[in-house]
Amino acid sequence: MASRTKKKKTTIEIDQVLEDEHRIRKAFKDKDWAEIKSSDSWMIFKVMSECVEGFEKLAKIGPCVTIFGSARTGPNHPYYKIAEDIAAELVHHGYGVITGGGPGIMEAGNRGAHRAGGKSVGLNIFLPFEQKGNPYIDPDKLITFDYFFVRKLMFVKYSQGFIIMPGGFGTLDELTEALTLIQTKKIGRFPIVMVGKKFWAGWLAWVKKVLVAEKMISPVDLELFNVVDTPKEAVKVIDEFYARYLLSPNF
Repeated sequence: MASRTKKKKTTIEIDQVLEDEHRIRKAFKDKDWAEIKSSDSWMIFKVMSECVEGFEKLAKIGPCVTIFGSARTGPNHPYYKIAEDIAAELVHHGYGVITGGGPGIMEAGNRGAHRAGGKSVGLNIFLPFEQKGNPYIDPDKLITFDYFFVRKLMFVKYSQGFIIMPGGFGTLDELTEALTLIQTKKIGRFPIVMVGKKFWAGWLAWVKKVLVAEKMISPVDLELFNVVDTPKEAVKVIDEFYARYLLSPNF
């Protein structure tokens, strides 16, 4: 049995290597003008169609907060429960919830919003391992994208805040892109709340000791985000941010 499992794993690894090699060789393959024009033109139309669908479906969802985090966090993990409670708390404070639409923390966010009777939005994406929308998304608020950059545009355009739960590369990508856009004033400032002081302690220490110390960022950039531990603290940061402008959700 162990031998069959090992053989199957080896076969999968070989297939992955061959697929990666095929993609690399394809990228270096010479294309004639007709091939370039044809493929690039159709990509433009696909991008446009995804933008149009996203704008049409999300234009009237009202104030929402996006919850990011690992797709690998199971329902029995404490982070899952925290994300679910944050989502429910957000709904009680008048916000809808947006997630990446998949499993893990994304599912927890949609589940909490659904449980509290609020708007539950899922911006899913096609991946090689076939990520599917979780069952807690409102049926009319599930959108599936091919392109990460179009999906990320929707997160930024239609969110009034970001909740960053513990996660991997994708979560770090969303966090640092939002910080970059605000830092460079490409978008208006909105609250970014990182949840899990212990989890983020190493990252925060590195940012202070390396990025700030070597003047890669300014000390004032550390004010672009908050780090908290509990659902109530997370929602409080968002409420207090908009209270400065005498704004509140209108759901």
